[in-house]
Amino acid sequence: MGVYQRSDFTGIFYAHRGLHDNEQGIPENSLPAFRAAAARGYGVELDVQLSSDGQVVVFHDDTLDRVCGVSGKVADRSLAELRKLRLLKTEETIPLFTEVLAVLREGAGPLIVELKTGGRNAELCEKTRELLRGYPGVYCIESFDPRIVYWFRKNAPEIIRGQLAQPEKDYGGLLPGPAAWLLAGCRLSFLNRPDFIAYRIGPRPARVLRKRGKGVLLIGWTSRDAERDAKDNDSVIFEHCAPPIRYQKGKNL
Repeated sequence: MGVYQRSDFTGIFYAHRGLHDNEQGIPENSLPAFRAAAARGYGVELDVQLSSDGQVVVFHDDTLDRVCGVSGKVADRSLAELRKLRLLKTEETIPLFTEVLAVLREGAGPLIVELKTGGRNAELCEKTRELLRGYPGVYCIESFDPRIVYWFRKNAPEIIRGQLAQPEKDYGGLLPGPAAWLLAGCRLSFLNRPDFIAYRIGPRPARVLRKRGKGVLLIGWTSRDAERDAKDNDSVIFEHCAPPIRYQKGKNL
C-alpha cells in the first residue's frame, strides 16, 4: 500500500467533486465546493484532465456542454479559453489543479484524484504526479482507464492507485461489448494491481468481492446515503447528503 497504511483510506467519506450545491451557487469541481468540503472535514474526490496547452485543470466531462453551456472538448481549448467560461451559470471558472491543491492544503484531508482518459495519458500522469508531490495530506489516484492505473504501478508505485469500474450495462454502449465485460469485472487488474477498486453503488461482481477479501479496498460511488453504503464499503464517495465527519487533520475518527 505504498507509504500509507490501510487505515488512511478506510472509513472516509469523500465529497464527490467537492461539497457542491448547484442550487446554492456552488458548482461541482469549483473552488467554493472544495473549500466547503475542507471546512466540513470531508475527504475530497475530483477529476483532472489537460487543456490543449498542457495545463492540468479540474473538470469532469470530456465536453463543455453540460457544465459550461458551450460545445467542444476541454482538451481542444487552451487554459485562457477555458478561463472565459463559467460553471453552471455561476461566476465560477474552471480551476487549475494547483489552485485546488492550495485550497485543500490547509485542511490537508484525504484526496482521491481521478485522471480522465484522453490522447495524452502519459503527460497527464506525469504532471499529476509532480503536482501531488507537494500535497501534505493523504492522496491516491484512480481512473476508469486501466492503462493509467498501470502507468502509476510502473512509474509511481508509491502512490496508492485505484481502478474505477461499474456494471457492464452502465458503460452505455460507449465501449464494445468485450471491453465493457473486461472493465466491469476488473479483469485487467492482474496487470495494474490496484490497491482499491472504486465501484458504482449496487451489486458488484463476485470477482470484485473476492479481491476485497484478498486485501483490495472497496470504495463505493456515488452515494446519496453514505452512512448506509458505508456498511458495504471500506470508504464512500458521496453527494447531496451530510454524513458524519470521520476525519481530522492527521487522523481518522
